[in-house]
Amino acid sequence: MPDAAEFSPEGPAEPSAVPDSPADNDDFDEDFDVIDFFEAMVAEDELKEASAEPEGIAAEGELQGTGDEPSTDDAVLLEAEDIEEVQEEEEETDPPLTPVPAAPSVGEPTGTPILVGGDDFINSEATLVAYDSPDGPREVLLTHISEEAEEKLLDALSIPGTHMEEVQVEEEVKERLGLDKEKKLAELTKTAVSSVQHKLKTGSEMSDASIAKHQAAVDAVSAVLDDPSISDDEKAMAQHYMDQLDVVKDKIDNGGTVMPWMDAYEVTETKMVTKQIPVPDGDPEPGTLAATVRKASRIKANLDPATGQTSWDGVTRSSANGTEYEIDMGDGWKAVYRPYKDNNPAKTEFSLRGQLEVHAPAGAGHGKDLVDRLEQLHLMNKPMTAAEGEWTYLANNIRAQSMEGSAGMKAAMETAQGLQDLQVQEIVHQRMESLMGLDSDALQTAMKRIHLEASHKVLPMKVEVVRDAVAKASGFSSGAELAASPGYEPTPATGGKWLTWSRFDVTGNTTGIQAAFKGRSLTHNLNGGDLASLLGTGVLASTEKRAVMGIGGGLGMSEQSDKMTGGANSVFLRVKKTPSSPGGGRLIWDDPSVLMQRSDYYAYNGDHYGAINPAHHNYNAGAITRDPMKIAKFTGSSNELMFRNGIDLLGAEAPSRIVCHTAAERSSILASLTSRGITQLGGKPVEDVLCTEADY
Repeated sequence: MPDAAEFSPEGPAEPSAVPDSPADNDDFDEDFDVIDFFEAMVAEDELKEASAEPEGIAAEGELQGTGDEPSTDDAVLLEAEDIEEVQEEEEETDPPLTPVPAAPSVGEPTGTPILVGGDDFINSEATLVAYDSPDGPREVLLTHISEEAEEKLLDALSIPGTHMEEVQVEEEVKERLGLDKEKKLAELTKTAVSSVQHKLKTGSEMSDASIAKHQAAVDAVSAVLDDPSISDDEKAMAQHYMDQLDVVKDKIDNGGTVMPWMDAYEVTETKMVTKQIPVPDGDPEPGTLAATVRKASRIKANLDPATGQTSWDGVTRSSANGTEYEIDMGDGWKAVYRPYKDNNPAKTEFSLRGQLEVHAPAGAGHGKDLVDRLEQLHLMNKPMTAAEGEWTYLANNIRAQSMEGSAGMKAAMETAQGLQDLQVQEIVHQRMESLMGLDSDALQTAMKRIHLEASHKVLPMKVEVVRDAVAKASGFSSGAELAASPGYEPTPATGGKWLTWSRFDVTGNTTGIQAAFKGRSLTHNLNGGDLASLLGTGVLASTEKRAVMGIGGGLGMSEQSDKMTGGANSVFLRVKKTPSSPGGGRLIWDDPSVLMQRSDYYAYNGDHYGAINPAHHNYNAGAITRDPMKIAKFTGSSNELMFRNGIDLLGAEAPSRIVCHTAAERSSILASLTSRGITQLGGKPVEDVLCTEADY
C-alpha cells in the first residue's frame, strides 16, 4: 500500500528458491535411508568377507578374542566422544561466526542474533532473547525453520491424533464372490464392454476382435449359469454379467450411443478387519517429545518506553490465526512451533508458518543450552563456522541473483550432495563392526553423528564445487577468480542488531548501483509513528519482530493483511525521486547501495502488501523481483521494497537523512543519541543526519 505499509509491514520469510542445499544437512529418512542403507552395506560387507575368508578361519576368529576389545556400545560411545573432540578442534581452527553468549543481555528488545550451521533455518538465523520477569530472566531462542526441515522436526514429536494403533473391528465390506474371481467373469465382461465401447466412441465398425472378446465372456458366464450346483448369490452374479453382455451384443449388432459404465458384482459382508486408528491421548512413542495442538499464538511481551527494556512473564500470549504445537522437552524446557503442514496458506497467517520458539526454565545462563536443545527437535544445533558461512553466502546469492536455473547449477548441487553421501558411506564402512548389533534407536543416534561428521569433512569440497558453478553463472572464469573479486564477502554483517548477508553483484559494483539510482532514494514514512521511540530501539522492525520485541500493534497500516501475505516478516521501503522538501517522520537513504547490497530483499513496482504467499490474491510471481537494476527503474507511486526482519538504523545501514517534524523533536532525539554515546550515523555526524521540515 502507498506509504501505508511503510512503518514496518513485513515481507515474509520467502519460500526458499535455492535447490535443497545439502551443506551440513543431516536430513535423512530415518525409517528407510538409515536402517535400510546400513543393512544393505552390512550385507555387502558380509558378502565380501565370505568370498575372501575361508569359513574355518572366520569361525575360529569369532570364537577367539583378546578380551581387551570394547563392547559394541562402548565403541560407539568412544566414537561419539571422538567426534566431539574433532568438533572442538574445528571450533579452535574455524571459530563460530557468531559466538553464543552464555547469558543474553536481559531486556534487550532485539536480543542477540546468532547463526546456526546447516540449512534447517531460513538464512541460518536465530535470535536469543532474555526477557525481564519477576521470576528472573526468561531466555528464549527464536528462529524460523525452512519448510524442507519440517519433516525432521515432526519426526521428533508425538502429536495427538497422529499416533496410530492397530485394532480389530467389525466392518461391513463389499467384495466380489470367490467364484467370480476364480472364473474372472468381471474381467472378461469388462474387456468386452471396453472393446465395443471404443468402437462406439470413434464410430468405427465392430472388429472381429471385439466380437471374439464378447463371445469369450458369454461362454464363461453361460458355463456358470448352466452349473446346477451354484448358490443363489452366484446365480445372481452370473446373471448380472449376462445382462451386461446382452447390452454389448445389441451394440455389436445395431451400434448406437456409448454404454453406461459397468460395475462388478459385489455382496456386502460383515468381517473382522485390522485398522490403524489415531490415539488422541496415547503416550508419546519412545524417543519422541509429547506435543499438544492448540490455536496459534505469539509471545506478548512489553517494551518499557522509559527504559527501553522488554519484559515478559513467560505465560501471556496474544492470539493468532493458525495452529501451533506446544512441545514438552523435559526438565522445565519447552518449545512452540507453528507448522507449515497444519497452517493452510489460503486461510491462516502465512508469516507465522515455520516459526519456532525454544524456552528455557526461568533464570539466566541458558544461552548455549538453547542452541544445544535444538538437537531434541532433530535440528542442527551448532554455531555456524566461517566455512559453513560461505556455503550459506553462496546459497543466498544463488537465490538473490536468480541463478537456480543457470547452466551447471543443478549438476553442481547434485555433485555436492553426492560428495556427502560418499563420505557417509566411507565412515559407515570404517565403523561397521561397532555399528552392528545396535538396536534401532542407538543406530539412529550413531548415524546422525556420522552424517554430521561427514558434512563437516566434505564441506570445503562442496563449497568449491558450488562456488565454481556460481562463478560461471555470473561471468567469472572460475571460483577462484570469483573468491578473489572485490565484492566477494562470504561472511555476514554482524555488527548491528540484525545479521545480513550481502550479494556480490552489488558489493562488487557499488558505482554501477549508485549510477542506476541517480536522483532516486529509498524512503520510509512513519505515518504518525513516534520517531523518538523508533530511534530509541534503534531498529526499523517488521511486524513479526515488533511482536516479540514487545512493541504493540497498530503501527503499520496493513499489519493483518501483511500477516496473510507474508509481508509481516519484512519492513517496507519505497523507491522515490530524491525528495527536496520531505515531510517530517521520514527516513531517507540517498545512497540506496547501502541497503541494496543485502541479499534478502524482494520488490514489486506496485502495492502487493509484500506478498510472497502463493495462495494470496496479491501475490504475483511475474511481478516480483530481486534485481536492483530493475528496482532502480520503479515508477509506480505505491512500489514496495521489502527487507527481511528490519533495518539497523544506528549502524552501517543508517539512513542519510532522518527528517523530524520540529526543531524541538530534533533536539530531544539528538540529546538522547548523545547520551547513549551515538555521535555518528552511517559515517556522518548525527547533527548532519538529523534535520527538520523547515530545513528545506
